[in-house]
Amino acid sequence: MDFFDVVVAERGQQRHAWKFLMRLMYSGYDFVWLYDRCDQLALLDAHVRAFASFGGVPQRMAYDNLTSAVRKMVGAERVLTERFAALATHYLFEPCFARPGEGHDKGGVESRGKAIRLQHLTPIPAGDTLKAIAEATLTEVGQASRTKGHATGPTVWQLFQEECPRFRALPGVACDARRTQCLLVNNRAIVQIEGATYSVPSTWVGRTITASIGVEEMCLCWQGETHVHAKQPRGAQAITYRHSLPELARKPQAVRQVAPELLPEHGEPYQTLWDMVAKTHGEREAARVVAKLVAAIVVHGAGAVTTALTQVMQSESADLHGVRERLKVVPLPTRIAVPERLAGYEVEAGKASDYDFLLAGGLR
Repeated sequence: MDFFDVVVAERGQQRHAWKFLMRLMYSGYDFVWLYDRCDQLALLDAHVRAFASFGGVPQRMAYDNLTSAVRKMVGAERVLTERFAALATHYLFEPCFARPGEGHDKGGVESRGKAIRLQHLTPIPAGDTLKAIAEATLTEVGQASRTKGHATGPTVWQLFQEECPRFRALPGVACDARRTQCLLVNNRAIVQIEGATYSVPSTWVGRTITASIGVEEMCLCWQGETHVHAKQPRGAQAITYRHSLPELARKPQAVRQVAPELLPEHGEPYQTLWDMVAKTHGEREAARVVAKLVAAIVVHGAGAVTTALTQVMQSESADLHGVRERLKVVPLPTRIAVPERLAGYEVEAGKASDYDFLLAGGLR
């Protein structure tokens, strides 16, 4: 396998990307994928994708002395990095490495990398996302294998079918190529990862959370609650305003400022309600109405409030007074399920530690 620098057109803008190529030398069958970076995360992710595409694991593979795979060389031996060693152990393949400075030790993949660029990446491929371009390239390479023949007669695909029985079986669970990192959430409910900014729920402020960093997604988790962001380039932001609903409920002016981003997150009928109120009473009044709905979402949940609002919007004409009156009478859930031991108590005010005594059976 090897990485090659290529050029693609993503959303009309040309950019550099890295092409990963894993080539089976008996059949000449190729797996190709495109990445933003040529790093360890891409290396591990590409192996997982390639093995899934092949339907098995080659027993032995040749590499350059990548720093993502080789921590140091001791004579003729290689000391592997921890994560690459874990990958090899998970799939039970033998990694072999070329001699330093001797690229012809794996000349088959070197020459094929250039050929794929000429045959399948020229002219410059275009798409909305790098993933879409990678999928199209892989499909094209796979289709070509069914018609491309060897000097001996069989096609690449036919030889690949002969090769498959010699693969090691895939393990029951694929290796998780993502990198895990612990992060402290700042007082603005955001975290920074690889130079990009991501929002988290405001209730996570001051907490240490776990980030699972993939090549396409960023998975942020705390105490079993998980939020997923699309991975952003360095300097970009991924802000989800639903994470700050308790704060927005108290600040109608802030709701007005973030309405273009907040309303699409909730979908209909919130956008319709905003447009209706803003048209007849102005954005200031619309922000006040939406802030009250946000407060209701914090208490009752998005599902209950959306259902109630939908009923109102369907039964009332586009009149702000009618919407207000109907919202007052639409039943919303007022009870929250609690442990049986607490069902008989009415708590007027308290703190979290007060419940420990009750849960332990106090005041029987």
